Amino acid sequence: MRKLTLKILFLTLIVVTPVSVMAGVSVHVDIPLPPPIVFPAPPEVVVLPETDVYAVPDVDVDIFFYGGWWWRPWEGRWYRSRYYDRGWVYYRYVPSFHRHIPPGWRNDYRDRKWRGYEWHHQRVPHRDLKQNWRGWKRDKYWERKHSWGVKGLPPKGKRKVNPPGPKGGPGVGPRPVHPR
Repeated sequence: MRKLTLKILFLTLIVVTPVSVMAGVSVHVDIPLPPPIVFPAPPEVVVLPETDVYAVPDVDVDIFFYGGWWWRPWEGRWYRSRYYDRGWVYYRYVPSFHRHIPPGWRNDYRDRKWRGYEWHHQRVPHRDLKQNWRGWKRDKYWERKHSWGVKGLPPKGKRKVNPPGPKGGPGVGPRPVHPR
């Protein structure tokens, strides 16, 4: 009986040992980090109209600040950090704020126009952003007090998709019916 118990114990150890060794196997995928961007001083940002997103306009790559994080796309992936110049980590998804940013925002910035309206953007120093972004978002500071610096920009709910043309021109009167 004792020999049988030892054989069963020995057989159990042989069967269980490979399972526990296999459980220790891990897979590691290396996702490269974006190259560093050297800033001579903390960057100034501009708030992009109709959003709570801040952009760094003075570098050739897109760097945004939103929700307490710095965001950066690179080679088809997104990265985020609590710092503008270091600590980037891979972020699995496209951040939700990005769908509200027009691809040509840099041209709008240079032309001082936003959706065809005159845009008097205000540069925000890094320390002001760091201290105030939460309150600005909560209080809708840029929207209520400054209309994001966009002259004549109607509130979101009062915008017309196709503004009427000149009197008697396109956009005035009923839409023509075309026979099929």
